[in-house]
Amino acid sequence: MKNLVTIVLLAFCWPLMAQMPAQQAGLSPAQIRAKLDSLKKAKRAFHARPMAEESSGVLRNDSAKRPKNIIFMIGDGMGVSQITAGMYTNGNYLNLERAVHVGLIKTHSSDDLVTDSAAGATSFASGIKTYNGAIGVNTDTVSVPTIVEMAEAQGMKTGLVATSTIVHATPACYFSHRKSRALYEEIALDLPTSGIDIFIGGGRQYFDMRVTDTLDVIRTLQEEGYDIRNNIFRTGQEPISEKIGIFTHWDQPKPYLTGRDYLVPASKFALEHLKDAENGFFIMIEGSQIDWGGHANNSDYIVTEMIEFDKAIGEIMDFVEADGETLLVITADHETGGYAINPGSSLTPGATANDTIAAGFTTGHHTAVMVPVFAMGPGAAEFSGIYENTEIFFKMQALLGLKE
Repeated sequence: MKNLVTIVLLAFCWPLMAQMPAQQAGLSPAQIRAKLDSLKKAKRAFHARPMAEESSGVLRNDSAKRPKNIIFMIGDGMGVSQITAGMYTNGNYLNLERAVHVGLIKTHSSDDLVTDSAAGATSFASGIKTYNGAIGVNTDTVSVPTIVEMAEAQGMKTGLVATSTIVHATPACYFSHRKSRALYEEIALDLPTSGIDIFIGGGRQYFDMRVTDTLDVIRTLQEEGYDIRNNIFRTGQEPISEKIGIFTHWDQPKPYLTGRDYLVPASKFALEHLKDAENGFFIMIEGSQIDWGGHANNSDYIVTEMIEFDKAIGEIMDFVEADGETLLVITADHETGGYAINPGSSLTPGATANDTIAAGFTTGHHTAVMVPVFAMGPGAAEFSGIYENTEIFFKMQALLGLKE
């Protein structure tokens, strides 16, 4: 702590001292330059440190009601502009507006001011800053425990829903520990023993149409007790298995624009499966393709994905309000595209985003801007303010009373 205070004091005071004549400060010009170089190195080391290691995990209102369950929703690539464009295209309203508690998070990874989804998801899932591309590992590629693993250790039910493949960066960080997000077939091997009670997403090819080996990971999932399906709908009086895996596509699911529309029913289905868990549940639900619309610099793609995600948010909010024991946290891992709503945009009911949003993009990649956090339910007040993305993990861990 003393070192931190010294660094902060030097950061504020040294520039003033450096402006004094050398003899007045008692240092030669060479000594001043050496001190400034040392200060710069100390500041770089301070800002490069894994911020989560400084977290106390202490809640601001420790006496407030704690949630029994947490629903964590991630709009991948969902910055303020993506939300705004969705709102204007949706009749100037989104369900997100029902959230009372709002904050902002800093999204940088350990090795880049601009994070990727893997490092961002590891921050949420495990409370550490790590390098871009890391799946559930630290900067030394050592596995770190996830909130899903901690929840399961305390008898909670868990689930994952995504509009990407289930082995894509964001969902993977909740059950896998791999040095690279590109290792899809290796990530798939971690799912059968993950303990997750329900998962829904694409990517079946990485389980039973593999390139690197001839393993049938679908059979392994079934041997571990999973009922594996290719759609979310049950027929007749078909019994519900305790563990369910639903593959929505053999590879990446389609965009909403070309026919994919399962996020809302999938979220409701998963919630129905988990809601009666005696010890509570944790589920992560991702609107994955808001990000892909940003990479494509396509407003219609962004907005249709944003509105579908918001419809799922509305269904979840209805559950949270009726249940009274569930915390809902909604955020993004980063912004994508440097998306802007420029002059010439309009509010035209029923029109597409390409017709109403005069869009501008600064990049086809991610940006480093802060992204919003919305919360509702017991413990929601903890998520207001400005803080590191790793704090999302520590706040959820503390509210659920989870131990590593």
